[in-house]
Amino acid sequence: MPTWILVADNSRARIFAAEKAAGSIQEISTLTFPEGRLHEGDLISDKGGRSHSPSGANAINADGAHKQDNAERFAGLICDDLEAARNQGRFSKLYILASPSLLGLLRKHQSAPLKQMIAGEFDKNLTTQAPEAIRKHLPDFL
Repeated sequence: MPTWILVADNSRARIFAAEKAAGSIQEISTLTFPEGRLHEGDLISDKGGRSHSPSGANAINADGAHKQDNAERFAGLICDDLEAARNQGRFSKLYILASPSLLGLLRKHQSAPLKQMIAGEFDKNLTTQAPEAIRKHLPDFL
């Protein structure tokens, strides 16, 4: 069974497979989540955009709640896909390279059996990198 490598941020998740412990990695799947790239104001465009705070100053949706909700949803979707693959026996272990904020959300959505398959986690956003560059951030022997 291959080792899988998840490389993700708030809008894109790429899954790579390594057939050999010291070998190269090949991309086998990509999951995109365009909502993860939107700015907070774009996510709630049906509102006026500005509100008055009690102090009289204008504020533009400072809480970021919608953006956080989308990141939470995407982390859940990623973990659902990984869980389905785990149940099908498609990988033997998993490495995760994700942006720091997404890494925490992924941990929250992982089942106990999936957590046991994780061989390593790295808080790096490498979603735009080539497979060779990503491989350099992983242990020599997967």
